[in-house]
Amino acid sequence: MCRSSETPLDRIMSGLADVPGWLADQPSGQLGQVIIKSREIIDRTEAIAGEATRRFEKAGGYKADGFLGMIPWLRVNGKLSGAAAAERVDVAHQLKELPRTEEALARGEIGYQHAVTMARTAQNVGAAQVRKAETTLLKAAVTTDPGQFVGVAKNFEHQVDAQAALAEANHAHERRYLRIGQPLNGLVRIDGLLDAEGGAIVRTALEPLAKPTKGDSRTPEQRLVDALVERCQARSGSTHPDGAGPRPQVIIKASLDTLADISGAPAAELDWGGTVPAETLRRIACDSAITRITGLGELEQEITHAGRSIPPATRRALVARDRHCVFPGCDRPAPWCDGHHLIFWGDGGPTRLDNLGLTCRTHHRKVHEEGWKLRREKDGRWVATPPLTVIPRARTG
Repeated sequence: MCRSSETPLDRIMSGLADVPGWLADQPSGQLGQVIIKSREIIDRTEAIAGEATRRFEKAGGYKADGFLGMIPWLRVNGKLSGAAAAERVDVAHQLKELPRTEEALARGEIGYQHAVTMARTAQNVGAAQVRKAETTLLKAAVTTDPGQFVGVAKNFEHQVDAQAALAEANHAHERRYLRIGQPLNGLVRIDGLLDAEGGAIVRTALEPLAKPTKGDSRTPEQRLVDALVERCQARSGSTHPDGAGPRPQVIIKASLDTLADISGAPAAELDWGGTVPAETLRRIACDSAITRITGLGELEQEITHAGRSIPPATRRALVARDRHCVFPGCDRPAPWCDGHHLIFWGDGGPTRLDNLGLTCRTHHRKVHEEGWKLRREKDGRWVATPPLTVIPRARTG
């Protein structure tokens, strides 16, 4: 009798090939268990790969393929980033010293990210300390998600060695940074790291502003970035709940032709680099101080017209009337809103209550950059009209 040379992994791969066809026949509303089972398979496979990684590395198997170490071999052959490959190797080493954790991962009792936290804890306080509390820690891992389990593990580290935990926190604080790139293709890249305290402060400040509104089509990431901009744009030094008061100063240089949205006019220039189109300039100028510089060749005089900003008394009356963003279905509160000129002041529209409406930044953009029309009926109702199929150049502001 000829025995099949098919390995368990071959059978798994064969089964996976059948999954797409089977999945297509499953009711969409009942796919939760498919997702859960798929994640369990991935996590349990990580335990198998961890043990194989240790043995393969110890035998120097990567050398046969011309690699100098396990991490570059895994990066190329495992289709992982350098950081992800390094993590797999580190976790594989630590789990050798934490057999109960590796067994729990192999049985699907915990997820891979739980195991990563256990491995990091072993690195920080020593595998011997973790083994003493491994049973207790694993019980916590089973009942908490990986994010919550990090807190459990950090509390354990502090109990074992408070000074080491403090040193790690100080090291994390020293690694903080924030980079704001130059505009490229209309976008500015921001990336950075915050320590735990800083991250909590930022999250606490942004999350109330990032909640979806009725009919909100923005992604969670878009809501969060809008919240960041709104928080930075908020009036500084103001104690008024209506948001009246000065804002952070953003300098934009533009010609009168650009402000008037005349065809052929140049883009507006941001003081920190980059440009914005005319309609974005007009939106920003709805509630801004304007400084006009005149002269041929040299700057002869500078005349400031602060009246382009909505005066505090007018702002308070506007808030008392509108209370929140007037775009139908939006309830974003007044402190998060701009004062929008229904007829742009550059086109002769006055900065008076009957020509103003509160709009959150998202809906202010819809009116200017996306071509929506906003008007107030005689009975006080606000009506927003979507653009035509071809978005027209908005003329009101």
